[in-house]
Amino acid sequence: MLSRFDDYPIHQTAEPIALTASSDRCTYDRYWYNAHDRDGGFYFGIGLCRYPNLGIMDCSLSLALDGQQYAFHGSRRAPSEPTDTSVGPFVLHILEPMGRHQLTIAANDTGIECDLVFTSYTACMEEGRQTLRNERHLVMDATRLDQFGSWHGWIRYDGRELRVDGATTFGLKDRSWGIRPVGEPWPGGAPISNFQAVHFCWMPIHWQDQCSLAGWFEDDSGHQWHCDQGFLPRYENVEAIPGTSDPAATVWQGAVEHDITMLPGTRRAASATVTMRDRAGEAMTVTLEPLLVHHMKGLGYQHPQWGHGKWHGELVIAGESWRDSDLDPLALENLHVQQVVRATCGDRVGHGVLEQMHIGPSRSYGFNDWFDGAA
Repeated sequence: MLSRFDDYPIHQTAEPIALTASSDRCTYDRYWYNAHDRDGGFYFGIGLCRYPNLGIMDCSLSLALDGQQYAFHGSRRAPSEPTDTSVGPFVLHILEPMGRHQLTIAANDTGIECDLVFTSYTACMEEGRQTLRNERHLVMDATRLDQFGSWHGWIRYDGRELRVDGATTFGLKDRSWGIRPVGEPWPGGAPISNFQAVHFCWMPIHWQDQCSLAGWFEDDSGHQWHCDQGFLPRYENVEAIPGTSDPAATVWQGAVEHDITMLPGTRRAASATVTMRDRAGEAMTVTLEPLLVHHMKGLGYQHPQWGHGKWHGELVIAGESWRDSDLDPLALENLHVQQVVRATCGDRVGHGVLEQMHIGPSRSYGFNDWFDGAA
């Protein structure tokens, strides 16, 4: 099962690149992107993922603006050639590795089309390996890299067109791979409890001269079992970036302190103060003002029909839309959100997102049950 990648010296096992080293059915390799207007006027997200052991590739584009959200979904049998990153009209082009990426969606029955280019202005940050087990097996074992940049192009939806200005539209590329819960639940074996409380926050912020990122996982007791904190210098153009890794990048080791005030009856922020803290003594406190909400089910997360790694057929596409005000904010499929935020740190102003997924009770966030909302 040879592929174009086999012509490069990148092999990690004695197998061809197209064959994975792990036989775990939840193996995945995902491209994920977000973008947001500086002032919170709109947000869009993009996802494309290959599940080699399920034989599936799926994708989504999701746009939120004016209280409405629109989503394009696609799924196909995974191609045997890993360099084929297309799902029907949806095509991801890697114009320059770690540089410029382009997404095009040709005219199709959903009415959602686009031509969008992401241009990086930082090097990459490798997050710490994220590993979570239940009583029997690995639930998650993944690596993620983050790279900040800008977007330009256009999106057509519902008979309208959104122009995306690279000077005012910030975002990032998030590449992750490894093992995560995907596809249909596995029914085999002796029954075990599959439910673990998971509380995840992720905060990438674009500042004028640098970009910062903080991300953390907590359990129901408030124990922070995984944390990432880092800073990447921001450059004027792709050519000025010193490489995939930047010698001037900084990684902090320590816990993140957070004080998030939730909107009553929800599990998402009305306001937040987050303190990034290094064990060497440095600290940075950021205050967040949410401007707009995007539901991650638009990109397949916890989506009851378009969840990740589900078989729909040889090639299937679909579109949908909804108003945020019509959704039950405590339904499982609506708990995972990214909010566009305005960030302040002293007299510095930044722009970014606060991602939140709170499932289950939590001592630190004040949730007593699996799906109760803030008082």
